[in-house]
Amino acid sequence: MPERRIVVDHLQLSYEGLFDASKLYALIDSWFYEKGWDKEERINQEILSPEGKQTHIILQPFKNISDYYKLVIKITMNLTDVKDVEVEKNGSTQKLNQGLVKFTFDGYVVSDRHSNWEKSPLLWFMRVMFDKYIFKKQFSRAETWLLSDVEDLHTRIKNFLNIFKYETYAQREL
Repeated sequence: MPERRIVVDHLQLSYEGLFDASKLYALIDSWFYEKGWDKEERINQEILSPEGKQTHIILQPFKNISDYYKLVIKITMNLTDVKDVEVEKNGSTQKLNQGLVKFTFDGYVVSDRHSNWEKSPLLWFMRVMFDKYIFKKQFSRAETWLLSDVEDLHTRIKNFLNIFKYETYAQREL
């Protein structure tokens, strides 16, 4: 069984206000494509309630960086009490969403992704020794790469949501 080592543990991002859910999802999709990640959508549930839509999405994209290592990001998106609203901006009407958005990011480095070193106790012991002493530098590079990508995605989503926050405050002042 491949070994998963956690690098990013429950990095949180939450936002309440106006946003465009379809553009937010498209931003995440395009980021994965741009960075060469293979996207895997584990769960996509939507529940309609009187308060608004409740959406729960779990994405688990991965990136094979070598025959031995694989990077995995688990993104949990919870959109709560989402309602469709129309906002007037510069004389035109835009359809946006209003509600609470919560993200949780987890990042893992998976070693021995094909389980080649699990066939006998001797191979397993050798894998542990190789991971600890020989592949230490490669693991460090994989860890740095994963941290960089998670921080970049977190920052892009945060900036995207802050654009709507800024536009909302600017409209109130006018």
